[in-house]
Amino acid sequence: MDKRKVIIIGAAGRDFHNFNTFYRDNEAYNVVAFTAAQIPDIAGRKYPAALAGKLYPEGIPIYAQDELESLIKTLDADECVFAYSDLPYNKVMGIGAMVNAAGADFSMLGYKNTMLKSTKPVIAVGASRTGCGKSQTSRRVIEILMAAGLKVIAIRHPMPYGDLEAQKVQRFATIDDLVKHKCTIEEMEEYEPHVTRGNVIYAGVDYEAILRAAENDPDGCDVILWDGGNNDFPFYNPDLMITVVDPHRPGHELSYYPGEVTLRLADVVVINKIDSADFDNIQILRSNIEKVNPRAVVVDAASTLSVEKPEIIRGKRVLVIEDGPTLTHGEMKIGAGIVAARRFGAAEIVDPRQYAVGKLAETYRIYPNIGTLLPAMGYGEEQIRDLTATIERTDCDSVVIATPIDLGRVIDIKKPNTRVEYSLQEIGQPDMGSVMADFIKRVKG
Repeated sequence: MDKRKVIIIGAAGRDFHNFNTFYRDNEAYNVVAFTAAQIPDIAGRKYPAALAGKLYPEGIPIYAQDELESLIKTLDADECVFAYSDLPYNKVMGIGAMVNAAGADFSMLGYKNTMLKSTKPVIAVGASRTGCGKSQTSRRVIEILMAAGLKVIAIRHPMPYGDLEAQKVQRFATIDDLVKHKCTIEEMEEYEPHVTRGNVIYAGVDYEAILRAAENDPDGCDVILWDGGNNDFPFYNPDLMITVVDPHRPGHELSYYPGEVTLRLADVVVINKIDSADFDNIQILRSNIEKVNPRAVVVDAASTLSVEKPEIIRGKRVLVIEDGPTLTHGEMKIGAGIVAARRFGAAEIVDPRQYAVGKLAETYRIYPNIGTLLPAMGYGEEQIRDLTATIERTDCDSVVIATPIDLGRVIDIKKPNTRVEYSLQEIGQPDMGSVMADFIKRVKG
């Protein structure tokens, strides 16, 4: 019987995990290619033989997704497996239609074939869209676990944009580790908030090897925290699944893949940003949660802001910088920086698009609906240089930085600037402590 030829459609994350867990040693399949989307400059690489296993001694080529239709024909592919996140259903099925028209089957793998079992208790934090507030929710979960005397090891959804073999298993315990592993700004935004709070966080490519390393971390491990990326569902089988939803984008929780999966899997749903959302939008969310997952416990929460130097904002013409992926494939037009600029009395929010150069100008062309925000894009050195130049060129009085990391540590910002930080604050009951109480009791025996 001939092996079934497969192309995995991805973005350097879920695609590699699906391969590792389902296809790598599976004699019934021959994965002939990966395709890459969403992230700049990640096509043209190869999934290395050292990670691909004995069935793939030459490794597996990675092409741009734009080539998918022709690849199906030239490689005589039987099946294309969709394996990346945060796309509206019409786009997912548009890809599916193209795949079918080219002659291949179109499929998606579920959690039964892709979730790994840990020897430690697992809490997973996911979201219905990029930018809902997963990171602040993860930090809140860790605070509660640490207060209970538990040692938490976080594992982040993958972002392997460099040397895949070198990134097989990465451990971050200090800021110096971010430098050692040559992290992009996007990676630092996810890892730095953990290490600055004294937590170890793992990431990389091979998530079974990562899991086993985390379970046996030299600093000890009582609980694994899965810190999800985009709106993907977990790579590990959770004992408690927490999904964050966003009232600024009502309805998206039922119209984006795989965000609806994370909602349906949730034991706890956190409605974040209630403090800055319209009442009607919050009610739409409540209705949709009840429709698809009535068993879930719902926690109301605010995304509370703190500003280092409010005088940098008050009465000033400000440039607002927000987390890159939240603005691009997350499609957010309002974030913590915009909220802070309005609350603290900015005279004007300056539109940076006319000042953008190089890769930043290209980002605005690809994502024309970003609006009057500057995405902190930094997937490589060229983007970081262009980000620095765009900030310098923008005609503004000061800069409001609402990225999860201290951007001034990474690039030289000569204009007056201030950071906006944000954290999860529950409103009323149930709160995170009460929904985690049974989990903590089980862990502590």
